[in-house]
Amino acid sequence: MRKKLIFVLTVVQIFVHALGKGCGPKFGDKCNCGRIEYDYRDQFVVNCTNQNFNNTDILAELPDETQVLIFTGNYIPEVPWNIFGTLNDLENLRVVDMSNNSIKEIKGKSYHHVQNVERLILNHNDLVISSDYESDVNHHHPRVLSNFVNLLELHLTNAFQDNTDAALANDLHDIFVNSNLTRLMKLHLEQNEIRSFRDHKVFCDLPNLHDLHLGNNLLTDINFNLTCMKHLRFLDLEGNLIETLTKHELNLLEKVNAIPGRDVKFVVDFRTNPFSCDCGIFDFVSWIKHTNVTVRNVESLRCTRPKLSAGGPLLKLKVSPCKNLAPKKTSNKREKAAVGLLIFTTMFVLSLIVIVIYMSRYKLRTKITPLIEAISKKVQYTTIKNRDNVEDI
Repeated sequence: MRKKLIFVLTVVQIFVHALGKGCGPKFGDKCNCGRIEYDYRDQFVVNCTNQNFNNTDILAELPDETQVLIFTGNYIPEVPWNIFGTLNDLENLRVVDMSNNSIKEIKGKSYHHVQNVERLILNHNDLVISSDYESDVNHHHPRVLSNFVNLLELHLTNAFQDNTDAALANDLHDIFVNSNLTRLMKLHLEQNEIRSFRDHKVFCDLPNLHDLHLGNNLLTDINFNLTCMKHLRFLDLEGNLIETLTKHELNLLEKVNAIPGRDVKFVVDFRTNPFSCDCGIFDFVSWIKHTNVTVRNVESLRCTRPKLSAGGPLLKLKVSPCKNLAPKKTSNKREKAAVGLLIFTTMFVLSLIVIVIYMSRYKLRTKITPLIEAISKKVQYTTIKNRDNVEDI
């Protein structure tokens, strides 16, 4: 009896192992499949994390009941066409997480059967979406997200290859225009070394966008259109290189909050930016104190320079002393610097002239001596002639 029991248990173990932890025999034991709690609710999750996959073939075998796909920590430089196959319906699929897979290129027809996906996560990859990154390769596929018609969240944190140039804005805009992401509410673009957006309308084709996350980039100002996003409720600008905001930028933020029909206040986050607390900062400080826009974590905003105010809170800066004194001091310093530069330049030129004369003294003497003698003779002749005229009188 004992031997029979051991035999039955062994067969069961082999059968379970063959099923691939609930995923089916084609998955082997590399993925876990089954119902677990995800996002605070019971869902059917397929988890293939850190399994050293170097292709996406296994994704064509996803169980039809899959609601969440976690396919992360693998090595997939290129995502080919139809990664979910041509037969699967995947009507239940809501979340696709393909983070940290070293993805460089996603083909234009990679994603099918994703019409019900609400969250796409592509964080920490090496995406290239430019048409001119390499002379013989086109990585620009404007319709790469065109099948995500019900997408609500797009996560692209640290998703693009390092040193991405300013053309990223244009390339993103092309994708947004051609993908018809009319339901998208949240867009994450943190940690992508973005310096500016050459295309000021880069986000204008996302009409339902609520939250725009641009934290930890290299932005120095707000140089993109905000008022075209009528439902925008949160703008994350923390951890960039903003030293102050101009009146134009402040007015732009005000206009977002004043869009007719809004039922929530506009919120913006400026934490950990290197604010320069000279006289140019006081329009910004005054705006913070009086605006209807909610500035998140305003108490944490700090000066980074000049030294006298470094580390101090922005809100404790005094406006009147700066208005009365700082501009004059700046003007006096500039005047002194200009006068000093003029004196130095004059002395330098005079010194060069003296050196040139000294170095050429022998040549000059040879040329000047005959001239002096000629002038002297002429003077003597004129004097003698004048005397003769006087004696004749």
